[in-house]
Amino acid sequence: MHDSEWRMKVLKEVQQIPDAKLAQLYEMIHGFRLSSETNSHNAAIMQFAGCWSDMSDEAYGEFSDEIAIRRQQAFSQRRNRETSID
Repeated sequence: MHDSEWRMKVLKEVQQIPDAKLAQLYEMIHGFRLSSETNSHNAAIMQFAGCWSDMSDEAYGEFSDEIAIRRQQAFSQRRNRETSID
């Protein structure tokens, strides 16, 4: 069965749902859609898994140190902005 046929079958079923159950159905469908989007988003992120596996220990150490320094700088600037009264 094609996607368009499945969509029509689903829509026909939805039309048969009592009004009192529509909110519950919406929550279920919405949650299902969000979880499928999250799964595809996670799959896209996981494509990068292990991308640094061929990096030498020395290069990884430098990279890790650089990240720590940049985070420290970014957060120290943010704290200054949040505490200023200007």
